[in-house]
Order: sequence, then C-alpha cells, then structure tokens
Amino acid sequence: MSLADFEAAIKQLKAEADQAIEAATSDAEWTEVRNALVGRKGGKLSGLMQQLGQMPTEDRRAAGAAINSLKLEVEAALETKGASLKAAASSGPTLDLTMPGRRRWVGAAHPVTRVIDEICEIFRELGFSVALGPEAETEWYNFGALNFPADHPAMDMHDTLYLGSGAVLRTHTSPVQVRTMQRWNPPIRVLAPGNVYRRDFFDATHAPAFAQLEGLAIDEGISFADLKATLTHFAKQFYGQSTRTRFGPSYFPFTEPSAQMDVEIDLGDGKGKRWVEIMGTGLVHPAVIESAGLDSQKYSGWAFGMGPGRIAMSRYGIPDIRLLYDSDVRFLEQFV
Repeated sequence: MSLADFEAAIKQLKAEADQAIEAATSDAEWTEVRNALVGRKGGKLSGLMQQLGQMPTEDRRAAGAAINSLKLEVEAALETKGASLKAAASSGPTLDLTMPGRRRWVGAAHPVTRVIDEICEIFRELGFSVALGPEAETEWYNFGALNFPADHPAMDMHDTLYLGSGAVLRTHTSPVQVRTMQRWNPPIRVLAPGNVYRRDFFDATHAPAFAQLEGLAIDEGISFADLKATLTHFAKQFYGQSTRTRFGPSYFPFTEPSAQMDVEIDLGDGKGKRWVEIMGTGLVHPAVIESAGLDSQKYSGWAFGMGPGRIAMSRYGIPDIRLLYDSDVRFLEQFV
C-alpha cells in the first residue's frame, strides 16, 4: 500500500468514525461503536495499523504519525460523546416525587451489647480489665481445671457439643479465668465476656447459645466480704443507688462457698418490686487456683457469672429471651 492510499484510508475512516459516534444515542450503542473503532480485536484502527508493515520503509514514519493522530481524535470524540450520554441519562427524574417519604431507620447497639458495655465500664472503674478466650475449648479447661468430677451430677447442666479429640464448645467463660491465672501473676481482676453453648431448649428463659459475662479477682487475703462489697456496688451502679441486694446459698464446683445474688427491682410488669436472681458467685475453690498453677495457701479470690441476656430482660422489661435473637427491627428500635 502506498502512502497516498494509506492517507485516503485514514480520511475515510475518520469520516466513518465521526458519523458512527454522532449517531450513538445510548450507552450500549456507544460501547458498540467504541469496540468497532478502537477495539483490540476487530477494531478498524487496529486493522489499519497492521497494514503499516506492508508499506515501504521510507513511508512508515509519516503513515504512523497519521494513524496515531487519527487514534487520538477518535478517542477524544468517544470520550466527549460518552460524557454527554451519561449527563443526559442523569438529568432526567430518578425519583418519583409524588411518593410519600420513607421513614429512616436509625441503627443502635443491641440491648445485650449495651448491657455488656455498661457492666464492663462499671468494673473498669474498679480496676478490672477484659480477657477473652477460645469458644472451642479443651475438656480440661472447660471441666477438669474447674473442679468438675467426670461423673458429678453438675455435669448434666453443662451438656454441650463435643467436637472430638478432647474439644468441646465451652459451656461458660470460666476457662478464661484459668487461662488468665496461668498467664498473669496476681493481683488479677478481669472480666470474661463471650458466647457459650449448652444443651438448653429454646424457650422464654433459655437459649442453647447465649452471651455470658464472668468476673474474677485473685489476690492475697481476699474474703467473702470483698465479694459482697464489690457486687453490691455494681448493683447500685447498674440498677440505682436505692437497690437492695441479698445473697443466698448455692452450689458450683469451682467456688466454695457458693452463692446466688438477688436484687430487688421493678420489672415494669405492674407487679412492683420483687427479688430477682441475677448471678451466681462465690470464693474461688482452692482446687481451681491450684489447677492454674498458683499457691492456694497464699492466694484466694472470688468469681461471679451472669447472663447479660437475662440482665437485659430485667433492665428493660423484656418478657421473652427469644426476642433478643429475632433481629426484629421493630423490637430493636426501642433501644435507640
């Protein structure tokens, strides 16, 4: 091909490109035109460039400059046309202004999350930090280190999902207490929030998977008086300064003596104030302290465990624990 023929082909392609670009009236047509002109495979400009190799050596430089100039012009025209098509598409009405406005939903923290955060903040002021641990635990950390005899009736309350190879979905966050005592030297003051799993039926007051929050204090000379003073302070901070508390006997393998703590509160159901159990507690059993590698003759401590879900129920007057798991926006909106 001679230089004159090549320049004539460029002139013809320029005219065709201008006409095709101008005729495009939609994004789909614009894309089709772009592919036909500058597409890597089958594009007319690409085909014309391939013919440069057939030209005499002395004409290739001029021909190359001409084809590159045309490419720049075509690409600029395509960009201008594409921008005008997008502007035209967005200039029309995109909303039906005759429709009534939709109420905007505002997100909020889940009531259980709010309770956990508030409890952690109260205990943070008392020098407690937060410790976390794995939800898939070994049987030793979940039972053995916490003074559970293998054939003890207390194990029936902790039936759970066994994962094989000595692993189990933890039934409480107490293993975090043992892991903390193994890692840090006393004095220790930690909270252990997290999810736990038990073989409970899903009803108004029970769930097979739920949040739990435990606390642990280990030091020299800790007594039951420290436990009562600290937890009474918590109850007054959480429920109000006029809140009364009481402690009754209970049983847990990992505490001795063990107790349950009740608070006198109004659940908002029209029945007035009454005593409601909110947690189990007690002095840490010497066997648990020894399991963690500490000297039970030197150190003592107390621990407690509560279900933030039930605390949220007593705090906000929620009648059924299953409401906390429904993800119903209408229910959650109450806590914004």
